Amino acid sequence: MEKISKIPKEYNSVIEVKGPLIVVEGVKGVMYGEVVDIKSEDGKILHGQVLDAMENLAVIQVFEGTSGLDTKNTSVKFLGETMKIDVSSDMLGRIFDGAGRPIDGKGQIIPEKRIDINGLPMNPSARQFPRDFVQTGISTIDGMNTLVRGQKLPIFSGSGLTHNRLAAQIAKQAKVLGEGESFAVVFAAMGITAEEAHFFKSEFESSGALQKIVMFQNLADDPAIERIITPRLALTAAEYLAFEKDMHILVILTDLTNYCNALREISAAREEVPGRRGYPGYMYTDLSTIYERAGRIIGKKGTVTQIPILTMPDDDITHPIPDLTGYITEGQIVLGRGLHMKGIYPPIDVLPCLSRLMNQGIGEGKTREDHKEVADQAYALYAEGRDLRDLVAVVGEEALSPRDKLVLTFANEFENEFVAQGYDDDRKISVTLDKLWYLLSILPKNELIRIKEKTLQKYYLSEDKRWKPKGKKELFESEKIDMAMEDIKTEK
Repeated sequence: MEKISKIPKEYNSVIEVKGPLIVVEGVKGVMYGEVVDIKSEDGKILHGQVLDAMENLAVIQVFEGTSGLDTKNTSVKFLGETMKIDVSSDMLGRIFDGAGRPIDGKGQIIPEKRIDINGLPMNPSARQFPRDFVQTGISTIDGMNTLVRGQKLPIFSGSGLTHNRLAAQIAKQAKVLGEGESFAVVFAAMGITAEEAHFFKSEFESSGALQKIVMFQNLADDPAIERIITPRLALTAAEYLAFEKDMHILVILTDLTNYCNALREISAAREEVPGRRGYPGYMYTDLSTIYERAGRIIGKKGTVTQIPILTMPDDDITHPIPDLTGYITEGQIVLGRGLHMKGIYPPIDVLPCLSRLMNQGIGEGKTREDHKEVADQAYALYAEGRDLRDLVAVVGEEALSPRDKLVLTFANEFENEFVAQGYDDDRKISVTLDKLWYLLSILPKNELIRIKEKTLQKYYLSEDKRWKPKGKKELFESEKIDMAMEDIKTEK
């Protein structure tokens, strides 16, 4: 993008310092989004961006905060260009702060290009429909809510749930299938604690996954205003690697709730009329400028896929942040507090989850021919089993029919054997589908009405491989011991 103005202009006419904003009067030729350098009384250089440009006034957000600035001794230089980031293939394996500065002690990167962080709108006619499978190694995602290249699939979590561990696990395990495909992860964390930042860094380094990750981190004690640019820096790096280096990029953004809270803070400082729960009325549009940067472009080999993660205040899925996110994205993965209380990890509640593009990424040649049928059957039985739990709480398990008891058993085993998996358990899609067939063998073949007969004949397990109640062997052994004791008594 070309510069907005050719000659930098400097002003000493700051008339107001308020929160993260300063107001400069007497300005001319200033444009929205223009980058500025701010010089404080002690000579320190801060950085900012024009939020509002009027006839002779400019409102500027200061990325480092306005502490130490006053209206008399502060000068502002308008640089005549939008905010940009240096990008390079050397960004892989590197860690940057929320403003795009390297913080891993490996020095500056040698840029191959300098790109506007706001990106360029993707021409709708140039968009290619998302397709092809992205394997996360998480059974509940790969098997039941498949992620597709070019998709944006958010994770809705809650305070205290294990979304950070899940984010780290996906970043370590994610891959695309097929030979000759280059894959990498761009990981952006906003408003995280120092402990969380250490967790992510140590996990990526110890597993060796850091070599395929570009990491941006904005800490909780960093300026809130910096959180506005962190996801845009990450997405700019992702677009460069995808569309100019022909790589398949998975972008993980956590936590978008902190981003939206920073947006609300700026809106309050600007004294804008608040919308729902104090968030600005333009939050939907602002979020769309992040989410809509995922996709595929006709004629380009690379893709950008997004997994935004957000925490729902009070686990309220109707809160403005998850509500607006749901309108823009193509489904959602929901973490359930009930599963978390049972000690199940990851606590992904399959029933409210949805991947609207799942059918584009599964089937023969992508995952496996039986994928859709076995997933649909498992979902239906699990939903029925959950309803039966509520019924049992009222009438007791004795009132259930033999079939109902099998369905209830399936629901319990589905959570314990399929939803639950270890933090280091990277399941291939074939393993995930085989697990579903193993659990479906709890029911007789004629009860699997959502699966075609042809598929049943090929994949339904033989008698010796079907599910069997746990403890059967132990019970048999105890019976043998009892019999042996009886024999001893008889001999005596």
